[in-house]
Amino acid sequence: MNPYQQKRTWKYSLLAFAVVIASGSLLYTSYLVKNIAKSERTRAQVWAMSMRQMLASDDNDFLNYVLAVRDSSVVPSLVVNSKGEFQLTRGLDSTKTFIKLEPEELKAKHQKYDLQYFKDELEYMKSQHEPIQLTVLKEPWFVYYKDSPLLTQLKIFPYIQLSVIAIFLMVAYTAFSSSRKSEQDQVWVGLAKETAHQLGTPISSLMAWIELIKDKFNAEDDPLLAEMENDVKRLEIVADRFSKIGSVPKLETQPVYDVVKDYVDYFRVRVSDKISFELTGNRRLLAGLNVPLFDWVLENLLKNAVNAIDSTGSIKVNISGSRAKKQVYIDVSDTGKGIPRSKFETVFQPGYTTRKRGWGLGLSLTKRMIHNYHNGQIFVRDSELGKGTTFRIVLKSLNDDSKATT
Repeated sequence: MNPYQQKRTWKYSLLAFAVVIASGSLLYTSYLVKNIAKSERTRAQVWAMSMRQMLASDDNDFLNYVLAVRDSSVVPSLVVNSKGEFQLTRGLDSTKTFIKLEPEELKAKHQKYDLQYFKDELEYMKSQHEPIQLTVLKEPWFVYYKDSPLLTQLKIFPYIQLSVIAIFLMVAYTAFSSSRKSEQDQVWVGLAKETAHQLGTPISSLMAWIELIKDKFNAEDDPLLAEMENDVKRLEIVADRFSKIGSVPKLETQPVYDVVKDYVDYFRVRVSDKISFELTGNRRLLAGLNVPLFDWVLENLLKNAVNAIDSTGSIKVNISGSRAKKQVYIDVSDTGKGIPRSKFETVFQPGYTTRKRGWGLGLSLTKRMIHNYHNGQIFVRDSELGKGTTFRIVLKSLNDDSKATT
């Protein structure tokens, strides 16, 4: 299992574990809510029966007991008769009354007449529970009640709990990802700079050996030595690329077409002549480029295109722009085996590769150099299995409107 698949497996496993935790929490809380709801209905029934007994009894001692039982109920309740008229209330706002009295009487009781408040409460209670029916003086009365504050809080508690857990996990994941990315960046930077340092000495020696061969054999114009010198210079560029990793590279205004053409011309003579190259597009478009790093981007894309072609095929590079968006587009297209749509993002993941001997770092580095160093974008614009793939690079245009193209 490669690192990317292992990472994806861990993600799915953690997601499944989180779903189990959330489901268990909701089920257990639902169990508690149902039990408390049954208990509150029993308390409401006890209150209703005690009230009926109080109205039917003349025993003062028993009445005191009934009142004590009735007052022990804290479930907010309303009692209405068969005509829908309010008779009694319990656990509601004590500063309000449904009995219309004179203002002075209301002031004396520190209450105010608010019939609408009780009507609203009654409608809410009807929506929550079925009423408890009892007969008082041969007339049917109905006791409506609603959930107590405790039960209401318990109902919303799991959602608050899960929200807090979710926020905590998001913060933890963000912090962990940031820390891991920082560590990875440090590893990248250290490895790159050490590679540049190690390459420095043999490159200098090779340059010196080439000069000695030219002097000893009077071979200043030898084409083989010229190609060797080009390759050694290429190694110098590679070392320079690695030395720039981790630092902010200097971007200079460059004609995009010329930069791309220089590298395509260098690259085409180093691959099979069965693969043809074509460069088209606008020659006047300008963008901020660090040429050594951008050559590295082109190298990775062209190598990726060559590897995608089995034996014979073509690679086309097209340069275009948008005046409205002030952007430069570089499309690298091949006639290779293509990429499944589900892998359009995956191909940029470190370690992802379809080659047996590949490390899966080329496109990951390419994306890093475009996003982090050139403030641009790179993505798979289009691909079809068996027909080929097109990668698109998007850079900010430095042309004025008169030189940009649509």
